[in-house]
Amino acid sequence: MSPNRGATARKVPPPEAAPLGDTTRLSLLERLSADGPLSITRLSEGTGVTRQAITRHLDSLGRSGLVRDARRGRERVFALEPKRLEKARQYLDHVAAQWDAAAARLKAFVER
Repeated sequence: MSPNRGATARKVPPPEAAPLGDTTRLSLLERLSADGPLSITRLSEGTGVTRQAITRHLDSLGRSGLVRDARRGRERVFALEPKRLEKARQYLDHVAAQWDAAAARLKAFVER
């Protein structure tokens, strides 16, 4: 099999997709999606993760444009950025379609 067989133009992951490979960051996004804007204190409650670690994860999500923060008094409150999250979803859908196509090719090959 040649190295180019089945190769398509590779899409470079958008920056918003990069931090989605971490379960803590995914759970933070899930929490913000369900409960709306939350402070670091609220986001760290019941997670078993330190506030400092939550802050680092939120900073990563913020650099990718998936969340934004605003000061409310002494707290930073974080909220989702739906447009950037949608771009990440589109990219992940593209990757999933590639995996599905590869699995279908493998299945067809094995069944021959």
